[in-house]
Amino acid sequence: MTGTFFANFDLASLSLWMFWVFFALLVYYLQRENMREGYPLEDDDGKRAPNSGLIGAPEDKTFLLPHGRGTYAVPSGQNPERANLALAKTAAGNGFPMAPTGDPMIDGVGPASWAERRDSPELDGSGHPKIVPMSAIDGVTVAAGRDPRGLPVVSGDDKVIGTITDMWIDEPEQMVRYLEYELAAEFGEGKRLVPMTLSSIKSDRVRVRTLFAHQFATVPQHASPRQVTLLEEDKISGYYAGGLLYASEARLEPQLG
Repeated sequence: MTGTFFANFDLASLSLWMFWVFFALLVYYLQRENMREGYPLEDDDGKRAPNSGLIGAPEDKTFLLPHGRGTYAVPSGQNPERANLALAKTAAGNGFPMAPTGDPMIDGVGPASWAERRDSPELDGSGHPKIVPMSAIDGVTVAAGRDPRGLPVVSGDDKVIGTITDMWIDEPEQMVRYLEYELAAEFGEGKRLVPMTLSSIKSDRVRVRTLFAHQFATVPQHASPRQVTLLEEDKISGYYAGGLLYASEARLEPQLG
């Protein structure tokens, strides 16, 4: 162990250099694998960013999805970004806020934004939709808290816009994710979902303060009466959440808590 191969190079030096080479290769590998989602980088306006870094994106890796859902390749197989958004730059440089050019809640931008997720329901380990209406499941009851079914839905401007008809539950997690309500004819008709976290259940009503009465007609709808897709969930949640800022001009001003 003390003998040298040439000059001052011995087994100890060889071991040290082998470690540094291995460590450098490991950092390079991990950095490339970390770039399978969200790359290549883009500017605020969707163009390729000039400062993408010295390490390029890795080669495609194809994953076989469970339950017969085909394959998914990354990085090139990622969901396409939404194009032609109703937003405009407020400054020439990157990093400045983008301003809506239309109705941000309808256009799905800013706090009301949504992503191009898969237009199919989230599945449990057995391949069944996770989030389903309680009325479609036998033997499921409300074990604690107030059952909101039959209560009127009250908007942020204190108008009764409909009636709760069902609860949509995450069956594996045994949690209520959405409340389903029937809109009154005056406000658009049809059934809609509201996230449980954005509704407040009272003794005599369910209050949804993020929206005003005239905005319920344009709440994104779910296509199937028995399931909701990931894309639909994103659009629904974005619309209600966006109302916290965009429902009225008064909400755009600073608030004192």
